[in-house]
Amino acid sequence: MARIMGITLPDEKRIDYSLTTIYGIGWGNVGKLLKLTNVSPDKKVKEITEEELRRITEALEKDFKVEGDLREVINGDIKRLKEIGSYRGSRHIKGLPSRGQRTKSNARTKRGKRKTVGALRKEAWAKLEAGKTAEAVKEKPKAK
Repeated sequence: MARIMGITLPDEKRIDYSLTTIYGIGWGNVGKLLKLTNVSPDKKVKEITEEELRRITEALEKDFKVEGDLREVINGDIKRLKEIGSYRGSRHIKGLPSRGQRTKSNARTKRGKRKTVGALRKEAWAKLEAGKTAEAVKEKPKAK
């Protein structure tokens, strides 16, 4: 069981795939990292020696921003955009997509669950009204 930067890498997977579980390391960076440390991307994590693991860790700390450091940089960039009042910053404040995507029909992840606004059918409206009147009768205090 190998641990790098506080992340446990899955033993049965190849090292190139396993390293992508680290925040900030993707497929492009994995190739550069393994070439830099002279580790074969075909090896599984359980086949990696302590020396190779140490070389990977040192290269990650020296040449790449990953995990907490990268998150701090990104959050600082977003905070700066909000403070200077840029359009992208205002989109972050409102919780909407900031890179030009359409929001009329998509962006459900950013905007959240749908909230129905506008017309209701007669039956649905009648049920809603009946529920309100029933609650009002229950809550009405008794006069003595």
